[in-house]
Amino acid sequence: MKSDIDCPVDLVSVNENQVRLIALLVLGMGLFYLYSGWWGIIVFLVIDFLLRSFKLNKFSPLAILASVLVKLFKTGYTPTDQAPKRFAARMGLAFTTVILVSHFLAFDIAVIILVLALCLFAFLESVLGICVGCYVYSYSRKLFKL
Repeated sequence: MKSDIDCPVDLVSVNENQVRLIALLVLGMGLFYLYSGWWGIIVFLVIDFLLRSFKLNKFSPLAILASVLVKLFKTGYTPTDQAPKRFAARMGLAFTTVILVSHFLAFDIAVIILVLALCLFAFLESVLGICVGCYVYSYSRKLFKL
C-alpha cells in the first residue's frame, strides 16, 4: 500500500528512541499541567520546544533527560531523519505558545482542548511511533501546492 504522507527530509539522523522518550516526557508534562494548572510547565515546554526547533538540542532539558534515559535503559540507537522531528517541534512551539497566551487570557476551554491535542500528538509519537507532523506537513504541501 502506497503512503500519501510526505515528510520533510534533511538526511541528518537522530535517535528515534530518544525522540519517542522526549514525546513521552511532553505527554507527562501536559497531563501534569491539566492536573495542576501551573503555567510554569507551559513556559518550560515553550522554551524546550524553541530550543529543539532551532537545532539547540544540547541545551534542551527534555533532550538531555531523554539522552540520559536512553543510556540508562540501553535502548540503543534507531536512526530516523531529523527534519520531521524538528518540524513537529515547531508545531509544538506554536501549540504551547498559544496555550500559554490562552492561559493568561483565561480561555480555559481553548487551553484544555489544545493541551489535550498536544498530549494526543505526544502519545501517538511516543507509544505508537506516529508522527502527526508528517501528516500536517504533507497536507499543507498539497493545500498550498508547495
